[in-house]
Amino acid sequence: MKDNKISIEINRPVSEVFEFTINPNNTHLWIDGIVHEEANESPIRLGTEYRNVNKNGEWSEYEVVQFKPNKIFELKQKNSLYNVRYTYEQLSNTKTKLTYFEWVEKGELDGPFTIAVLEKLKSVMEK
Repeated sequence: MKDNKISIEINRPVSEVFEFTINPNNTHLWIDGIVHEEANESPIRLGTEYRNVNKNGEWSEYEVVQFKPNKIFELKQKNSLYNVRYTYEQLSNTKTKLTYFEWVEKGELDGPFTIAVLEKLKSVMEK
């Protein structure tokens, strides 16, 4: 698989979903493979760098390459062909459609996200 696209509706305003998903302090709450994530600056913006560590102790680094508040958040993994884009669509004042799209420019995706990951995000956010 060269790309993967999944969507979910979350019963929260678009601004809350956006802010929650870009905050590195929240990543471990909904992505089981990540134990810690940090950003080199706050507020998050175009060019911000993220670093995260997985359960195996391996670090990955990313750079924000697209950033439109409440609309789009895209990261490119450094020294890799991996990319990920979150898009946010306001369905109502209290409901957001989040679409997660990941791809590699060459080769295959290693461990693509499943709907279960987004369902965990939904569960955490709707509590």
